[in-house]
Amino acid sequence: MAPRNMSDRSSSIARFLGVLCLALAIPFNAALAQEPAPAAKPVTTVRPEVGKPIQAALDLLKQKKGKEALAKLREVDAIKDKTPYEEFVTEQVRGQTAAAAGEPGVAARAFEGIAASALAAEKDKAQFLGAAASQYYQAKDYAKSADLVGRYFKAGGNDNAFHMLQVQALYLGNNFALAAKELLVDIQADEQAGKTPAEMQLQMLSSAYDKQQDKAGYAHALEKLLTYYPKKDYWLAGIYSVTSRSGFPDRMALDVSRLRHATGTMRTADDYVNAAQLALQAGFPAEAKRYLDAGYAAGLLGTGAEADRHKRLKDLTAKNLAADVKALGQDDAQVSAAKDGTALFNSGLNYVLHGRADKGLGMMESGIAKGGLKHPDDARLQLGYAYHLAGQPQKALLVLKKIQGTDGVAALARLWAIRAGQT
Repeated sequence: MAPRNMSDRSSSIARFLGVLCLALAIPFNAALAQEPAPAAKPVTTVRPEVGKPIQAALDLLKQKKGKEALAKLREVDAIKDKTPYEEFVTEQVRGQTAAAAGEPGVAARAFEGIAASALAAEKDKAQFLGAAASQYYQAKDYAKSADLVGRYFKAGGNDNAFHMLQVQALYLGNNFALAAKELLVDIQADEQAGKTPAEMQLQMLSSAYDKQQDKAGYAHALEKLLTYYPKKDYWLAGIYSVTSRSGFPDRMALDVSRLRHATGTMRTADDYVNAAQLALQAGFPAEAKRYLDAGYAAGLLGTGAEADRHKRLKDLTAKNLAADVKALGQDDAQVSAAKDGTALFNSGLNYVLHGRADKGLGMMESGIAKGGLKHPDDARLQLGYAYHLAGQPQKALLVLKKIQGTDGVAALARLWAIRAGQT
């Protein structure tokens, strides 16, 4: 999941450079207009043989002829024994003209040199460092760009656009660990301030973790994306991240299908068919019918070469459902008297799936309390699902957030908790 272009950051830096160039042009012209004294030359003057090609370059720059302006500066480069101030002025003009000419590497080195000069005013150094960082970024020297941004802030710069430039430079320079660290600090700061983190930041964070093969970090970033931007593509990525982990149990296939249905991420006929078959095998024909109905409504079932197969599954589901409706409640006393809570829990879930949450939820709670369930955390996950179906998201969240399993159920529960919180 690669980060998108940072257009807001780019436009902010472009405005910064434009203001910088305008500001720099004034002292250049003022300096060139000064006449050298007959005795010792002041350090802030430019000799005519140096000033003329510099002024010509500035005139070309005003006409937006960057390449010609840059070529004109070569005349200055050929002049020997230039004073430090003449070198300083030349490099300022070179930075501007190289940026305009599409020579970011040249511009970057010029701006960096200006910032390091003893002639640069302290109040201007941050601007020059920021300009250098931007130009190094354009030249794809990402390590240098990130370093210059750090120096920009140390020099008193405070434009947050440069921080985002640094983060992206770290990412594009393959320093994924530091990029993730910086992004996480920014995201947490936004959350603590009650702000929604930018989608682009969360995308880059997830990608930075993915590039490091940090599965836990990647899952965490995806959970944040799902929390703030619950798009179907993110749900698919989040569910895949959980289910593709080593050791994820096959027994949770139906639980995964339930989440995919709830998040609208079933995309093929097989998705609906497999979910219906799993529900039938678990003894929940009412749930199987829900998946088949959705598949038919989406136009994915009942057509093509598999239409007959879909029809047979639909007929089987209808037959099982009729029998289940007829038998519903007949064994309530028996399951209540059982030594463990497994049958009681399953019967309660079946009631919920039949739209009888008023009775089923209590049975599920009692089944868990009685104990004896082979996978108690699975049961809590399914209880959270049942509360979700019953339109009780707060109770679903209370149950789901308590799940601590280590074999995949807790990770799936966190995704369910995100979904329940969006109801």
